[in-house]
Amino acid sequence: MSRWKPDAAGRLVKAAMTLFDERGYEATTVAEIAESAGLTKRTFFRYFSDKREVLFMGSAQLQDHWATAVRNAPPDVGAIDAVKVGLDAVAELFSERHPLARIRARIIAANPELHERELIKLAKLADALADALRARGVADPAAELAAQTGVTIFHSAFGRWVRQDDPEALRRLMDESLADLRAVVAG
Repeated sequence: MSRWKPDAAGRLVKAAMTLFDERGYEATTVAEIAESAGLTKRTFFRYFSDKREVLFMGSAQLQDHWATAVRNAPPDVGAIDAVKVGLDAVAELFSERHPLARIRARIIAANPELHERELIKLAKLADALADALRARGVADPAAELAAQTGVTIFHSAFGRWVRQDDPEALRRLMDESLADLRAVVAG
């Protein structure tokens, strides 16, 4: 039997989230994260450039997944409906991440530096979605408006999702947010 435990990155994430939640983000060191995961600081830095990256490591996956779904949406759907196709794909990404997403949301809300980083992540996400819409032939400013709208819908629904107990509710909450927005616009 090997003396090395598998999934070092996963163990580091779990250890970091637990320590951030218990002690606070600022009070937790990389050395403590690595030790809690049964690893070394050197191993931590193989996977993450700093402790902040533990919280934002899924950003690129989210962006790529959503933008790909928008680009691959049926050609006859409009910009908002293409964004909605992406929202459905995003809901699948998060289907098993509710417990960690709740902890992550608390950690980010408690730290202004991390909150700022989260907003930057959302802005980059909107840029990627606008590019995906442009690739579908949607002209500006419609591409930018639809992308920003999609990110707002996601952000609003995600915030409600992490504050409640139903891990399967994200898709429903995003659908409700989109319906609410459509009602406001029709208004």
